[in-house]
Amino acid sequence: MVTIQADEISNIIRERIEQYNREVKIVNTGTVLQVGDGIARIHGLDEVMAGELVEFQEGTIGIALNLESTNVGVVLMGDGC
Repeated sequence: MVTIQADEISNIIRERIEQYNREVKIVNTGTVLQVGDGIARIHGLDEVMAGELVEFQEGTIGIALNLESTNVGVVLMGDGC
């Protein structure tokens, strides 16, 4: 039976983390139509799914919740926008 030492596992995990390539890819962009009461109305996010995280240009994060035919309602998780 093969025995794996804790330090071997730790080294493997560290190597994998160092080799990880974090590539950010902008898939879909939209235009903010309106912001009020912590909700942003956005046009142009045709491929967004309910519950998907949305990042705004200045870094604010939101969650897409209300998917309508002409715009998307995104709950803002910060003070930005």
